[in-house]
Amino acid sequence: MNTAPAFSPDGTHIAFMSTRGGTPQLWLLPVAGGEARQITNLSQGVGSGAVFSPDGSKIAFTAGPAGTSRDPSAPYRVTRTVWRQDGIGLVDDALQDIYVLDLTTDAEPQRLTSDGWMSSAPKWTPDGQAIVFVAGHNPDSTKPDSRLHRVTLGGEVSDVTGTDDEVVVFTHTVTADGKVVYLTGYEAHTKPGVRPSLYIVDPATGQREKRGADIAGHLGGLMQTDSPSAGFVAGVVGGIVPTEDGTAALLQVQARGAVSLVRIQLSGPERHQVIVTGDRVCTAVGAAGGNVVFAAFGFTEPGDLYVADADGQNERRLTRTNHALLSELALPTVHRLSFRSKDDAEVEGWFLCPADAQLPAPTVLAIHGGPHAAWGYNFGFDSLMFNGAGFGVLQVNHRASTGYGDDFATAIHGDWGNLDYADLMAGVDHAIELGLADADRLGVCGISGGANLTGWVIGHTDRFKAACPENPLFNWISFFGTSDVGAWMGVSELGDTPFELLETYARCSPITYAKNCTTPTLFLQHENDYRCPAEQTEQFYTALRIAGVPAEMLRFPGSSHGGSVIGPIGHRRAQNDALLDWMSRYVLGKEAEVTETVPHIERNSA
Repeated sequence: MNTAPAFSPDGTHIAFMSTRGGTPQLWLLPVAGGEARQITNLSQGVGSGAVFSPDGSKIAFTAGPAGTSRDPSAPYRVTRTVWRQDGIGLVDDALQDIYVLDLTTDAEPQRLTSDGWMSSAPKWTPDGQAIVFVAGHNPDSTKPDSRLHRVTLGGEVSDVTGTDDEVVVFTHTVTADGKVVYLTGYEAHTKPGVRPSLYIVDPATGQREKRGADIAGHLGGLMQTDSPSAGFVAGVVGGIVPTEDGTAALLQVQARGAVSLVRIQLSGPERHQVIVTGDRVCTAVGAAGGNVVFAAFGFTEPGDLYVADADGQNERRLTRTNHALLSELALPTVHRLSFRSKDDAEVEGWFLCPADAQLPAPTVLAIHGGPHAAWGYNFGFDSLMFNGAGFGVLQVNHRASTGYGDDFATAIHGDWGNLDYADLMAGVDHAIELGLADADRLGVCGISGGANLTGWVIGHTDRFKAACPENPLFNWISFFGTSDVGAWMGVSELGDTPFELLETYARCSPITYAKNCTTPTLFLQHENDYRCPAEQTEQFYTALRIAGVPAEMLRFPGSSHGGSVIGPIGHRRAQNDALLDWMSRYVLGKEAEVTETVPHIERNSA
């Protein structure tokens, strides 16, 4: 498998990762023609793709320490508080250090770091003498800490972040004048969901400046999507793209359900310009030669590349990757909804109406994860699959969603299941009042935080005929000790540990209300999910089975929290088929016309 291609600065070579020899190694391919040659031969393999130095003479990459492979059948000792992570496994087994390979010599790659941190995302300083990178999993911390470190070619490491408080860095870049620009995802003493902060650090002086106060919206953007492109668009926070002269940078900004591109000045008075906007999700790819290249996505647009002038004018579409296929499909009509919740707060949502539907339509309430994320003008396979089968899909940006201000995003702090649930039910009622949704044919589903609310919904109402929670948080008390983020998230979301706030933990846990559930429920659980461990699903599943409520569980071996979006194709298809089958069976009262992709185990047993 060949992955992670990177052009050399002069465009003459492409470096890439390949497993053609067994372990992942770096290879170099001349663009003009000829065979690729292997340029690393590390026994442990390389962990990430190549990053060329500004003059193209060196390559930075990450790799684990050599000679530390562990026998997986042998006992092992844990000393870290957060000792495993979703998508990674045991942290000590997956540690990465910064390495540099000099292409002008035959020397072996030089290991620059060896400190027990998880190193990633290396970026060169413009003089080619140092590398700025994300350092996560502080071995001495009991809290999340993902900060920026700087290492010279001589191996001298320093902290760039400029604060002793815990911080999580989402993304960073280095400008042409050597300044480091980064966006935080979390800072100590702030509530989850608040708007990220943008900082500029001058490593020469250590001066740190916060920017972006003049920009309205959620910096970075956290938009849910059911597409592998999530790693490229705002399903995770997009990158910061500096301009060629280093005086400004492009950043995506979420406002309600859309994500625009903004050029922000990095020095002088606060100043910004919205250069690409509209009812879509945009993310910057590059800025050079007076142009901006970006990707754009929509409800029925899986994503294409565009180019525009530096100020956003003269926008041109570069690709139509899925044009032929999309032209053959009967795509849904999208209705934007705006309604009031029980406390008179304004809430936004969308109803994806199947083509040629007879309204009101059978409807699936799809709840986004996070919960500090959002639905919006983004592409999702699940929603279009439901539309193709005749279901309407209702998406609601309930309280806790990003893009509507910090008060909206933090409104459920210490009170999960109150205003967020009220917003969802108000959205369902509104869609019914508009004649879009059929009140007697409703289903509900969601992943992660959306699965949490799915469990909450079916423990508080019987209006839904079917439910499909995937990778849920159902029990805050056990989640505190079993999730890779449980201890931090429990305290930051609910206010303290379960030892101090046991009543709050129980009150905010859907498992507390499982005894009320009568809704036929299909649980979907990825077995290597360390974010929302399988025990969360198993508790609710067992409660429904012993109560005689129709309940089944679909398990995905070896798959992590995002498995149905970025996991193996077979798993993603099985998830799609199972969702459609369950909703068709219990909402429509018929079997779905899908191919059986997984066997049932004791399907009809008690």
